[in-house]
Formats: sequence, structure tokens, C-alpha cells
Amino acid sequence: MSQDIRIRLARERDAGAIADFNIAMARETEDKELSGDIVVRGVQKLMGNSNHGFYVVADRAGELVGSLMITYEWSDWRCAVFWWIQSVYVRPDCRRQGVFTRLYEFVRTRALQTGGVCGLRLYFERNNETAETAYGRLGMTKTGYGIFEEALNP
Repeated sequence: MSQDIRIRLARERDAGAIADFNIAMARETEDKELSGDIVVRGVQKLMGNSNHGFYVVADRAGELVGSLMITYEWSDWRCAVFWWIQSVYVRPDCRRQGVFTRLYEFVRTRALQTGGVCGLRLYFERNNETAETAYGRLGMTKTGYGIFEEALNP
């Protein structure tokens, strides 16, 4: 299955599928219902401004089967950028077939080729042991950082 998957940068026409993936991921991992209109606008806005980041998709015969988003964090300690991997989703019928590994390898290779990228980071729900195992297999390690948040909804 993994061999017939093509990994590429997302295009504008992929926005609807990526938004659907984000909605499904929020439902599956956090039991949250997101507004489809807001998510589509959010995906389109990032696609329209490469200063914020980009999407990578897994495409099989013209149909998306997975995606992830990269956003940037400037590190003054390193005088370089961390790429944050976010909004990871692989369709349930395509999981455990190497799709995320291929997406990750694409991002890692691109980061190394781009230069000025000091690392890849991601966060995951504490109870998502499947994700934690998958990330560890790729050579990622847990950090000592925790995350605090204050939601500022307009």
C-alpha cells in the first residue's frame, strides 16, 4: 500500500479534504466537534500564506489518504526555526501501512534541505499511546516540556 502513495505539498484544491481530516481528527482524539466553515477558512488561510507554514499530503490515485501541517517557531536560543508537525491525520482504512512514516520522512528531508531548521516537534494527546509509539519509532524523543494554554476565543 505504501508504495502506491505519493507524498507531496498540498495544493489549494486539497483544502476541503484537509479540513475534513482535521474535523475527523478532533472528533477521534479529543471528542471535539469543530465548525466546518471555520476549519476550511483556517486551512485556506494557511495555504495562502507560506510564512505561517504548509501542508503535506499523502495521495493515492488522486485521493488524499493522509495529511499533516507544518508551522514555524523561531528559536532565539538556536538562531533557527523549529518545524511543528500538527494536524496529523491518516484515514482509518490506511493506518498501520506506513503512510505517516512517509509523510514524516518527506518533512524531515525537506527540513534538512531547506536549512535553518533546528528540529522537528509535535505534541499529542497524553492518552494517545498509538501516536506516542509511532513517533518514538521514528526516532523522536519526549522532551521535558509541558504545555500550558489560555484559550482566547474571539
